[in-house]
Amino acid sequence: MSVGDAPPVPDVFAPRRYAVGVPYDDYRLLRDHHPVAWQEEPEVLGWPAGPGFWAVTRHADVVRVLKDGATYSSYIGATQIRDPDPADLPFIRRMMLNQDPPQHGRLRRLVSRAFTPGRIERFAAVARERAGTLLAGALQKAREGDGTVDLVAAVTDEYALLNLADLLGVPESDQGLLLHWTQRVIGYQDPDEAGTPALDEAGKPVNPRSPAMLRDMFDYARRLAAFKRRCPADDVMTTLALPRFSASLEPGGTPTAELPSAELEMFFFLLTIAGNDTVRSAAPGGLLALAEHPEAYDALRTGRVELPLAIDELLRWHPPVLTFRRTAAQDTELAGRRIRAGDKVVVFHASANRDERVFAEPGRLDLTRSPNPHVSFGDGPHVCLGAHFARLQLRLLHEEVLRALPELRLAAPPARLVSNFINGIKSLRFDVSRPVRRPG
Repeated sequence: MSVGDAPPVPDVFAPRRYAVGVPYDDYRLLRDHHPVAWQEEPEVLGWPAGPGFWAVTRHADVVRVLKDGATYSSYIGATQIRDPDPADLPFIRRMMLNQDPPQHGRLRRLVSRAFTPGRIERFAAVARERAGTLLAGALQKAREGDGTVDLVAAVTDEYALLNLADLLGVPESDQGLLLHWTQRVIGYQDPDEAGTPALDEAGKPVNPRSPAMLRDMFDYARRLAAFKRRCPADDVMTTLALPRFSASLEPGGTPTAELPSAELEMFFFLLTIAGNDTVRSAAPGGLLALAEHPEAYDALRTGRVELPLAIDELLRWHPPVLTFRRTAAQDTELAGRRIRAGDKVVVFHASANRDERVFAEPGRLDLTRSPNPHVSFGDGPHVCLGAHFARLQLRLLHEEVLRALPELRLAAPPARLVSNFINGIKSLRFDVSRPVRRPG
C-alpha cells in the first residue's frame, strides 16, 4: 500500500472513546500506517480546545521519546496532553514528574531514599493481611446479599488507598482525603469521578492541577510534615520531613535543615496521585483480564504459572497509564515525520504494549511471556519510581484472590473511566453466589 493509499488517521484523543474500551484496533492502524500521527485536540467535556499533538504509537519510538529528555522535554509544557494555563506552568514545573535531567535526577534521588528495602518488607505483611481481610469481608457480604460483589468498590480501591496511607503515614481519620484528591485530579474528564468542576470567571473548568485547586492538599501536606517532625514514624513523610543529607550535596556535605516546603508539597502530591492510581487502575485491570481468560486464571491457581511473571503480563495487557506528553525542545524527526520545536509529542503506552514488532502475538494474554519489555511503568529517566512497590502490591492482592475465589465470573460488564490518560475501571462486579464444583 502506498502512502497515498494509507487509511485515514483515526481519533485516539477523545476521552469518551476510552469509556467504551481502549481502541486497540485503531492503535494497530496507526502503528502500521501512521506511527507518528497528528491528532486534533477539540474542546471536550468543557475543557478548551488545544493546538493538537503528535501521537507516537510504536514501541521503539515510544522508548526513544521517553529516553531522550534533551529532545523531548517534560519541563517545557509538563506531561499532560492538555496545556496548562501559562500562569500555572511555573508552579506545575516544580513537580518531579515535570522536570528534565539533571534537576529531575536530584529530586528523584531525594524521594528514592524513602523507599528502603526494610520499609517495603515490613509493609508486605500488612498489605497481604489487608488484601485477605478486604476480600473475606466483601465475599461474606455478597453471599449474604444478592451473590455479587463489586471488587473495585469493596476491595481494590480500599486496598490501594490504605496501602498508600500506610506508606505515607497518613492517620486513619484522614485517609479518605487521599481518594478524594485522586478522583479530583485523575478523574477530571469523568463526571462520575470529578463531580461538578470548579469554573473560572469565564465559565471554563479550572485545571485540577492548578495552585488554586491544590491548595487544600498542600496545606494538609505541610501540617502532616510538621506532625512528623514532632512525632516521627517509619513512613515516607517522616523521611521527607526530617533533616537529612541532601542528595544534591557532594560527599561530606552538611545536612540541610529540612526539605523545602515547596518540594515536600510536590512530593506529597506526586506520591498521593501516582502512588494511589497506579495500583487502583492496574489491580482491577488484571482481575478483568483473568476473568476474560479463565484458562489463564486456572493456570495460576494450579501453580502452572508463576505469579511474578504473570503480573508483568497483566500490566502489559492493562497498563494503568494510557498516555504521557512531552514537548519537542528542538526541531527533530521521528518515524519520518518532521517535528517542530514546541510541538506536543504524546506517547501511547497501551499501543506500544501491543506492538507486533516487539511482542509475539500481542493480542494473546500469555502469562509466561518472557522477556516482556512493556512500558506500563514508562522508560528512561522518568521510569516509575514506585514500580517495585506497585508490583509487590499487585502480587499480594492476586495471591489472596487466587486463594479466595476458585474462578472469576463476571456479573456485569465493567464500567470504565472517561479518560485518555488513566486506564481506569470504576466498577467490576463478580458473581460469587455459588461454589464451583471442580473435577475429582
